[in-house]
Amino acid sequence: MTQLRITEIFYSLQGEARTIGLPTVFVRLTGCPLRCQYCDTAYAFSGGEMRSIDQILAEVASYQPRYITVTGGEPLAQPNCQQLLTALCDAGYQVSLETSGALDIAGVDPRVSVVMDLKTPDSGESHRNLMANIPHLKPDDQIKFVICSRQDYQWARLKLDELQLAERVGDVLFSPSFNQIRPSELADWIVEDRLPVRFQLQLHKLLWADEPGH
Repeated sequence: MTQLRITEIFYSLQGEARTIGLPTVFVRLTGCPLRCQYCDTAYAFSGGEMRSIDQILAEVASYQPRYITVTGGEPLAQPNCQQLLTALCDAGYQVSLETSGALDIAGVDPRVSVVMDLKTPDSGESHRNLMANIPHLKPDDQIKFVICSRQDYQWARLKLDELQLAERVGDVLFSPSFNQIRPSELADWIVEDRLPVRFQLQLHKLLWADEPGH
């Protein structure tokens, strides 16, 4: 029986990315090999409980959702994540995957919208960016930069141009690191430089702070 270690499954509003504000079921897998300095889900680094894919599908179905987000931790750190993603797509849901960009996305079901981070220098984990992932990005995918400083912003601008990200994916997301940079500052930089990116705030932080289950 195929199993995964699950920290939580919950129904809430999507707090970021393209489907922000839409009711979504979140399947949070346990474990992450990264330690970004701004991480807000350290409670998912360990613990959790083993559940079969059938059990996960049954709990997801109980909410009668349209949108599903598989997140972590780093969900791709569990090999069976790929099977879960395919099973969710087969069940007819619109599925997104939140991933750090440090692990291979080549095997992800093409029906999944991959929301992939590129870790900035101030994250403390930029050396973990797996640049071999870039050619595997699809028009329906999304790239996210969490910006901690002006230096991070300049780095992200360079990557945006160097990798031609706006032409590769549907959305490039610039998000201010919570309590590290003023959101209005980042918004002003984006407007001033006329960047082809989407500014985003984390809606779930504004509504529920860092409370698990949201």
